[in-house]
Amino acid sequence: MSERLHIAATVDAPLQTVWDAFNTPADIEAWNHASDDWTCTDVKNDLRVGGTLSSRMSAKDDSMAFDFGGEYTQVEEGQLLAYRLGDGRGVEVRFTALGPKQTRVEESFDAENTHPAEMQQAGWQAILDNFKAHAEAKAR
Repeated sequence: MSERLHIAATVDAPLQTVWDAFNTPADIEAWNHASDDWTCTDVKNDLRVGGTLSSRMSAKDDSMAFDFGGEYTQVEEGQLLAYRLGDGRGVEVRFTALGPKQTRVEESFDAENTHPAEMQQAGWQAILDNFKAHAEAKAR
């Protein structure tokens, strides 16, 4: 059994804005990268139990690329997403309104066995931080 990792961010935006930015393919392409030398393309998101999500992550210099995807196991509008990655690892994302203009996003995921847990947690947190900046810009 792999280690369960946790990340979180408090987003200065209403819950609906946060939910939409997290799940709309055009928005996902804008924020889904850990650093500015990477990009995200070819996003598909069938937001329903049994639906799939997928995206292509590529280094801007074309030195590396990989596909990220999974199948939704739970979708509770504005509250919870859970999905199973292609390699069987689980991911859960919780959305909590802290007020009319602030939302807490908490993610937990099973670590993979190739990279150190700290590296994985830092990478996922960097992506969530990009998401936070994107959602806050949409809320302005």
